[in-house]
Amino acid sequence: MEYTIVHGAFSSEVSSTAGFGATKKRIKNKVYVYAEQRSEDTVAVQFINENNVPSGPLKEVGFEDFIATYVPEPEFYHQSVFPALRDLGKTIAKAERYRKNAKLYSSEMEYKNALRVDEENIRATFGLGLVYLEREDKDMADMVFRRLSHLEAAFSEEHKHLFNEFGIKLRKSHMFEQALMFYSRALDLGHGDENLYYNMARASFENGEVDPACEFLKDALEINPCFEEAIQFQRFLNKKVKS
Repeated sequence: MEYTIVHGAFSSEVSSTAGFGATKKRIKNKVYVYAEQRSEDTVAVQFINENNVPSGPLKEVGFEDFIATYVPEPEFYHQSVFPALRDLGKTIAKAERYRKNAKLYSSEMEYKNALRVDEENIRATFGLGLVYLEREDKDMADMVFRRLSHLEAAFSEEHKHLFNEFGIKLRKSHMFEQALMFYSRALDLGHGDENLYYNMARASFENGEVDPACEFLKDALEINPCFEEAIQFQRFLNKKVKS
């Protein structure tokens, strides 16, 4: 069931202390968040940055606590947040079109424009990393890889196709250690599907590590015994080990 009771911009007052001794006083600041109800009992909350877009990690809040803490800001959402999100989406879409058409420098510029608005934007960060990999700029790709590895949202179900594509591109660029570290990070965050283990097997094998590759294939086939690519790869490795 989908919930749309809570959706949009909200605000909350946060108290802080300023000054010392006789000058000490309490200050109230208004904090804006983007919120979306995910279930009957929980609301996902994300802070809105100075560019009026939701940015950073999501936090789940109980529905009752959310209602008690936050106040709707429909005017702020329609006048500021929605237009900013729309423009950001257009910038990323333009960057992706450039990348698909192999206009890599134009794509890089658009992804960077998006990241100036939302420095933790997952689509833009992945896209920029893919641009660097396609340009064979391993140093810059490694920088993006390290940044992504620290962003939990990069490994969410919503972005699964992106982190799979990025990991495969790391492997194809012979950045085997980065690819394996990237996939391991996905495992740490609870992603254990057969394709992930298969990709780890490929990266291990191409890095000259046959035994780990065999183990990763076993893991893949435990999850999906009918995974044909893994079956074929396992047969190949078994022949290689015996020869």
